Parts: sequence; C-alpha cells; structure tokens
Amino acid sequence: MAHREIRTPAELAAYCRGLVRCKSIALDTEFVAERSYRPVLCLVQVVADGEPALIDPLAAGDMTPFWAALAEGAHETIVHAGRGEVEFCLEAVGRRPANLVDVQIAAGLAGIEYPAGYGTLITRLLKVSPDKHETRTDWRQRPLSKRQIEYAIEDVVHLPAVWEKLRERLRRLKRESWLADEMEEWQSDIERSRSQERWRRVSGNAGLSPRGLAVLRELWHWRESVAERRDCPSRRVLRDDLLIELARRQSADPKRIGVVRGLERGDLKRQLPALAERVQRALDLPEDDCPPRHTIPQTPPLSVLGQFLFAALGSYCRQNELAPSMLGTPNDLRDLIAYRLGSGWPARERPPALARGWRAQVAGKLLDDLLAGRLAVRVGDPRSEHPLIVERVDGQ
Repeated sequence: MAHREIRTPAELAAYCRGLVRCKSIALDTEFVAERSYRPVLCLVQVVADGEPALIDPLAAGDMTPFWAALAEGAHETIVHAGRGEVEFCLEAVGRRPANLVDVQIAAGLAGIEYPAGYGTLITRLLKVSPDKHETRTDWRQRPLSKRQIEYAIEDVVHLPAVWEKLRERLRRLKRESWLADEMEEWQSDIERSRSQERWRRVSGNAGLSPRGLAVLRELWHWRESVAERRDCPSRRVLRDDLLIELARRQSADPKRIGVVRGLERGDLKRQLPALAERVQRALDLPEDDCPPRHTIPQTPPLSVLGQFLFAALGSYCRQNELAPSMLGTPNDLRDLIAYRLGSGWPARERPPALARGWRAQVAGKLLDDLLAGRLAVRVGDPRSEHPLIVERVDGQ
C-alpha cells in the first residue's frame, strides 16, 4: 500500500506541521519493552485524514513534535488498546492525545465483545482477514522487510473504518455519552497510575506493617534507580517476591539479607551493602513517616444471591447489546451489593464502579429492580448459549 515514510528530523517536523490541521488521526505503535527500563519506540503507524504514513523513531530521533501535534488541535485520535500510546504521549509532553477514541472500549459498549482484538474487530465489522504473521517481530531491527512494512500499515489503516462502524452502533444505542465518560475515566486512571506511589503495586504488600511498607518503599526506589542506570527491566535487578521477603524480615544485617533464597546471584551479592543501607534507612524512620496501610473495603463474599445476580446481569447485558465484561466483574457486583445494602462499605470510600456513571444506569437500576421484584429472570431456550432472560414482572 502506498504510504509516506518519515525518517529524518526535518521530515518529522514537516509532517507534524501538517498533522495539526487534520480532522482524524489514527495511530498504532510498535515498541519493545522486554530488555530496557523504558519501552523502546520502534515504529509509529499513522493514518491522518486517510493518508497512511510510517514514522521511524530510530532514525527520526526525538518524537516530541509528533506527540505535541497529537495532543493539540481539534482532531479525533483513534487507537486500539491504546494504553501504550497514551503513556508515550504523557511521557513526552505531559498531555493526553486530543479527543481520544479507543475502538476496543467502543466495541464493548456496542455489544461486540471486550476486550476484542484488532483482528476480531476488522473481521467482524469490515469482513477483512488480517495478516498476523509479524506479531513476534523485533521491531528494532533494520531494514524492515516489505512484509513487515505491509503488516505495520495494515495494523492501522482499518482503524478509521472500524471506528465509523462502531460510531454508528453507539449512535443507534444512544451510548455516545457512555463512550465519552469511559474514555475520560480510562485516561484518568492511566494518569493516576503514573503519579501515585507505584511501589504499592508490588504484589504481596497487603500484609506488611507500616514499617515493612517503609522498607519496601526504600528497596523499590533503589531497584528503580539501578534499573534505570543499567537500562534494564526492574525485575531483572530484584524480583518482586524478594522485595516483599526483605520487607517482611526488616533486617539490615548484610549476612541475614544474603541468606534469603534468590539472593545468591553474584551480582546481587555485590549489592548486599546497598540493600542493607536502604533497609536501615527505613528502620530509622520515625513511626509517623512510615507509609500507612491502605484500607480496602471489607465486603462480604459473593453469596448465592450475588452469583444469581451476576448471571442475570450478564444476560441483561447480552439482551441489550453490551459486553458483560465491559460492565464489570463479580467483585464489582459484590461491592455494589454491599454498597446498596449498607453492609461493609465505608462512608469515606468512593462509591463502587457499578454505582457511578453509565454503569449505575445499567447495573444499579437492574439490581434495584431485581431486589424489589420488578424484574424476574427465567429460562428461555435451554439450548442457547445465553438461556437466561430478564423481563419485567406483570403489573410492575
């Protein structure tokens, strides 16, 4: 397919000057994250007002002009599963892409499925069979083959048409505002995840005391600084489970640290004094400076009632052209039940997901109507993949 190629800083600058006047910019990126501290952006595929282009960041250099153009103007930005693209934009210019639409999210709201792969969407909506033979390509290698280039272009060229099909469905279902709300919440979550205390995402920290959390925080920051200096993934420096084990032990004795299973690697043996220093720093903190535990609302387990209501909710979603997994999980429903019944949901906590926005219109109303007997669930066709039917009770 004919396309424009951008390989120099001058070509990139000229291309970006034109981007700000476009009405629609669809994009995809190819990056490698397995061997470096930050993902290495290797290729950017763009369709701007119907014109395909490939940008080679390894040749063009600083991509800030592109991300600045993407964040400016009144154009619509179209992506599929675009968390990586949002993070690249935030990292480069501190702003979101303008008027972002993620077709994976739109597909869930339009009742297709969630999360739907790009190939699934173009097959179902456009009746096109995608070429997926280059999914394991190392995009850092140059030159790119003709087949790699064709694959990269195909990975973005159908995005505008997919979005138009989904836009039509959302208009028919009167869910355009749902998508706008979902995109806002989704991007806000990405921003919060970047700005919040990322060390709290280390798996297994829930049982740690405030002092143990202080040790974990110190070790996490040490690991990040070493990984950035070495330009390698953080877990190659020290695994998460070892961070948690050292935080539990709370010992600054290098000998005691060194006997922890998993720390026998030669490079880690050399780091024992640094690890001991970080642990000691945490142990010396005043109690008030130790991070508090995060309280998690204690909601009851999903009971028979909850299991029944979740099945009913799934059937209701399918009847109304909404992907059930887009709405929420069994845990989300459990939280909503606790919130509605006033049991186990602290007043200071933000209302659960199913009690906010468009989800409250679907799940909250459905739950209220089922609990009040205004709706009933019955078996329709027992041979059907979705045999349950939710219907209004006569006279209600």
